[in-house]
Amino acid sequence: MQIVLLVATGLAAIANWWSRWRDSKSIELWSKPLTTVLVIGLALASEAPTGHIVVAVVALVLCLAGDVALMPVVDKFVIGLAAFLLGHIAFMVLFVRYGLESSVLAGTMLILAGALVATVGVQIVRGATVADPALRTPVLAYLAVISVMCVCGWATGMGWVIAGSTLFLLSDSVLGWRQFVRDRPWMPVAVMVTYHGAIASLALSLW
Repeated sequence: MQIVLLVATGLAAIANWWSRWRDSKSIELWSKPLTTVLVIGLALASEAPTGHIVVAVVALVLCLAGDVALMPVVDKFVIGLAAFLLGHIAFMVLFVRYGLESSVLAGTMLILAGALVATVGVQIVRGATVADPALRTPVLAYLAVISVMCVCGWATGMGWVIAGSTLFLLSDSVLGWRQFVRDRPWMPVAVMVTYHGAIASLALSLW
């Protein structure tokens, strides 16, 4: 069952990446939510403690809600932002359950995240404020939460969690840059490749 889920998740993800490369909204419409649903299946198929699975599934369901809200046919940016913000909080709860035992790794990520926020993050916030002043506070809050999520992820010292939290930060940085600073043809694919890598890694941390 686990191998079947892994293959199905990979195929759905590739279909979604293709939809972003070719700008095919019809393929994106089903491939984007399907990939996240299959990642939820990966979490459910694990043999981790029930509490861990429940928290991970809650986080991934919030990601699914964010996926749907951010799709062009729905286009509810603030709702999507809020869903992912709550998802990151749920992931932090999962990381606490894993144990935050590596202060060295946490400190390293704190420095890296701070540098990213001070450079890329500042420009994203500036661009969001120009686009709509009401977005300044939500975007700032999101940057703060995902940065803390990454620090907590690295503090676990777990490879899958470190990979997943880092990819999440990279994905959202590219997404924010594309949305509020400057778009590039490769960015839609990059956002989804790193995002799917993030949620799949966090699901696999339960295995």
